Amino acid sequence: MNPSPANSKSFDTLPLSPAAQENLRRLGYLEMTAIQAASLPAALQGRDVIAQAKTGSGKTAAFALALLAKLDARRFETQALVLCPTRELADQVTIEIRRLARAEDNIKVVTLAGGVPLRGQTASLERGAHIAVGTPGRVIDHLERGNLSLDALTTLVLDEADRMLDMGFVDDISKVARKCPTKRQTLLFSATYPEGIAKLAAQFLRDPVTVKVEAHHSGDQIEQRWYEVREDQRLTSVALLLEHFRPASTLAFCNTKARCRELVELLQAQGFSALALHGDLEQRERDQVLVRFANGSCSVLVATDVAARGLDISGLAAVVNVDISPDPEAYVHRIGRTGRAGQTGQALSLASLDEMGAVGRIEQLQGQPSVWHALTELSPAPGGRLLPAMETVHIQAGRKDKIRPGDVLGALTADLGYTREQVGKIDINEFATYVAVERGIAREVVERLNSGRIKGRSVRARLLSDD
Repeated sequence: MNPSPANSKSFDTLPLSPAAQENLRRLGYLEMTAIQAASLPAALQGRDVIAQAKTGSGKTAAFALALLAKLDARRFETQALVLCPTRELADQVTIEIRRLARAEDNIKVVTLAGGVPLRGQTASLERGAHIAVGTPGRVIDHLERGNLSLDALTTLVLDEADRMLDMGFVDDISKVARKCPTKRQTLLFSATYPEGIAKLAAQFLRDPVTVKVEAHHSGDQIEQRWYEVREDQRLTSVALLLEHFRPASTLAFCNTKARCRELVELLQAQGFSALALHGDLEQRERDQVLVRFANGSCSVLVATDVAARGLDISGLAAVVNVDISPDPEAYVHRIGRTGRAGQTGQALSLASLDEMGAVGRIEQLQGQPSVWHALTELSPAPGGRLLPAMETVHIQAGRKDKIRPGDVLGALTADLGYTREQVGKIDINEFATYVAVERGIAREVVERLNSGRIKGRSVRARLLSDD
C-alpha cells in the first residue's frame, strides 16, 4: 500500500460547496488529517477507496464528506449506507454525519442498529432517510422486512471492516452488498489489513485507490508504563494505579465480561466512580454508562474490546490494560484512545508471567522495548479519592417532547440562575435528556427542575448516580 499525500492539507483545496466549506470552518475543521488528505480527493472523484487508518484519525469525516457531496437532498430515498461493527460506533457516525450535513437543508440520517425497537427505525425509513448508518444484522432485518430499499444507493461505506470480519459479519456484509446497485461507489475503512479484507475488497470494490496512514503516537503523546503482577494482585493494582496517578478519566480494558464486573465491584467498594461496559448490559444501561463517562460524571469506565469499539472520548487521561490482549494490534488500538489531538496521555499495563509472550509481540509491533516499573513505586497521592467534577441529571423528556439542548440550558441559566460554566454536556435521545452539572449543585438542580418547567412543561428529574 502506498500513501497518497495531498499537496495541501487545507479543506479549501477540495471541490466542496461554499456552504459545506463554511460549515467545516464553523466546526473547527481547518486542516485535513492525514487520512482525509490521502482519501478525500479520490473519494470525491467517485473512485472506490480502501483506506487503512486507526480510530481517531478522522476517517468518519473522510467518508462522510464524500457521500454528502453526491447526495440529492430533494430525493427522499436512501442514497448512502454506512455499515459499522457496533451500535456505539453507528451512533457516533450518525452524530458526525449530522454535524457535517448542516450545510445542506433537511438531510435525514437514520441509525439502524440492535438494542432498540424496530418500530422507531421503521417510521424514520417510511418518512424517507437519505443516509442509513447501521450494523449488518439490523440492516438485513430491515431489508428482509421491506422497510429499507437500496435501489437508489450511490455510496456504500464499510467502516472498521477488520472488526466486522473479526465479529463474524462477512456473510452479512456480502448479503447487504448484493442488495446494492452494482454501479455504486464503495469506501472501505479498516484499522488493519488482514487477508480477509483483501478478499472482501476484491469481491465488492472496483479498481480501488488504496491509501494507508500510519498511526503516530510519539513518546511525547503517550507515556507507556508496564507493571508485572501476580494474578491475585491484578485488580487491587488497578486501584493502586488510580490512587497514585489520579487521572481525571480512565478507560480500563479487560479481556472478559466477568473480569469487568469483578473490577467495577472492587473499585466501587473502594469509593471510585466506576462503571462497566460489556455485552450483557441492556441498551438503556449502555447508553447511560456512555453518557456518564463522556460527560465527566464517571471517572473510570471498565470495558471489553468489543464493547468499547467505536468509542471516541475526547480528553481521555489514561488507558489501563488490566489484562494484556493476545492480539498486539488490540494493544495499539487501546492505548490510541488517549494522547489525541495534541494532548498527552498515559497507558498503564499490568502483565503476569503468563502474558510475557503477548508483551513480546507488542514490543515487536511497536519496534521498541517495554518500560517496566515496580508496584512498590505506587503510593496514594495526597488529596484523597478523586471524585468526578460533574454529575448527570436524567430528565424524563427527549426529542419526542421537542426538547432541544438550548431549552435545557435556558432553563438552568436564564430560569434557575446557574452559570453556563456550571453546566456541562447535554445529551438528548428520543425519550430522555441527560445533562452534566457541577457535583456541588447536582441535588439542588434536581429539586429545582422538579418544581420548575422546561419549555413551559413540568418535567421529572433525578440523579443517575442514585440508581
